[in-house]
Amino acid sequence: MPQEFHYMQLPREVIVGDDVLGKVGETCTRLGFSGSVLIVTDSVVQSIGAAPVRESLKSSGFKVQEVLVEASSLPQVRQVEREIEKFKPSVVAGVGGGRDIDVAKLSSANKGIPFLSIPTAASHDGIASPVVSMKGYSKPYSFMAQAPIAILADVGVIGRAPFRMLASGCGDVVGKYTSVRDWRLAHRIKNEYYGDYAADLALMSARLVMRNAHIMKAMSETGIRTVVEALVSCGVAMSIAGSSRPCSGAEHLFSHALDVTAPHPALHGEQVGVGTIMCAYLHGANWQLIRDVLRRIGAPTCARELGIDDKYVIKALTIAHKIRPDRYTILGEKGLTKEAAERVAEVTGVVE
Repeated sequence: MPQEFHYMQLPREVIVGDDVLGKVGETCTRLGFSGSVLIVTDSVVQSIGAAPVRESLKSSGFKVQEVLVEASSLPQVRQVEREIEKFKPSVVAGVGGGRDIDVAKLSSANKGIPFLSIPTAASHDGIASPVVSMKGYSKPYSFMAQAPIAILADVGVIGRAPFRMLASGCGDVVGKYTSVRDWRLAHRIKNEYYGDYAADLALMSARLVMRNAHIMKAMSETGIRTVVEALVSCGVAMSIAGSSRPCSGAEHLFSHALDVTAPHPALHGEQVGVGTIMCAYLHGANWQLIRDVLRRIGAPTCARELGIDDKYVIKALTIAHKIRPDRYTILGEKGLTKEAAERVAEVTGVVE
């Protein structure tokens, strides 16, 4: 049978460095935009990141409108869509963390407008991927939206974010160690499409962060660049694969399950890192290596360090397979029993 078309959407430009926020205006001009730009941000980031972006755009002759969002949810997406209809921007800029970029990404895709990704923290790979995770449902829901036309990552601004955010980004990248294994497994068991290039790109990103784990705590420019570039590579891997498969497996399902079960979840990448330890154990891979890398980085490796009670970790392990029933992983179609989940978590030291 002839192979179906495989559509890849990739960023045209990626700019990583100092004073990048001051180059947004000239970047938009170079990309052929004119007229107006809608900035999607939040009240915390408005003065830190959005202000220099706004000034850069105005100095390049753009009209600028801002909309503040409070969560990564469909009502917020609808709010931004209404602003797009009224303001008619040539491009939408998501400035801030995951929620700002996700809302900008999905609302702009729904309205057929390009978007710029301008992260102020390196906490997860959504800064470069075409995938959006929305909350407000009985369980987290993922949408394929669009890849950013450009990514502008200011190392200085990202370096001023709490270290926890960078550690979370590291955890998200390290998670590719098991997500690619899950993808291979689904290919063998379910005959699911598997792409070597996208898988290798995701694994290369994980290995890059793991190899440089010792420099992360210092929040050096080299460490920040390493994490940002790895997150961008993961986003590109998803664009090439046409799905989040190379970067999201059972370790991500565990994190999403924790979001549902735990009263006060940790950061997404922190939970993914802990999930990766346990999923590596289930795969028969070197889970001790993942644990030790996360420790060197300064990221959580157990429930206590996540600030989450052991019982919620066990519960999340038993329901994770239900988060995305269409996504086959090492958890299988029936998931883990409570007894099996307890054993996995205890053996790996995730629960005490």
